Amino acid sequence: MTTRFTNEHEYITVDDKGIATIGISNYAQEQLGDVVFVDLPEVGKDISKGDEAAVVESVKAASEIYAPASGEVVEINEALEGNPESVNADAQGDGWFLKLKLSDAAELDDLMDEAAYQEYVKGL
Repeated sequence: MTTRFTNEHEYITVDDKGIATIGISNYAQEQLGDVVFVDLPEVGKDISKGDEAAVVESVKAASEIYAPASGEVVEINEALEGNPESVNADAQGDGWFLKLKLSDAAELDDLMDEAAYQEYVKGL
């Protein structure tokens, strides 16, 4: 599985069945501080690339999470409702937000790979 990143610090990892897991990068959760609430979309919702997919609130700010690709929401991380701090503990693991059934995998082509993202973050 390859992980790609957006300029807005979302990540997307696609499995071999075309299901994409989306969340925020470790860098993003560090910038946000302690996450206190996550607002997730409904399962079955169609989301287009660039649309707001979720909202994450921290003690510092609220931030929209934008979809790095288009697809149908097939699962949300319900554990975040009672345990939003897992975003801080494991942003790119247990702290994922939602899963999409991708409608166009080619949309991932313009996203950064891990090395490019790390270089991007260094420049911030």
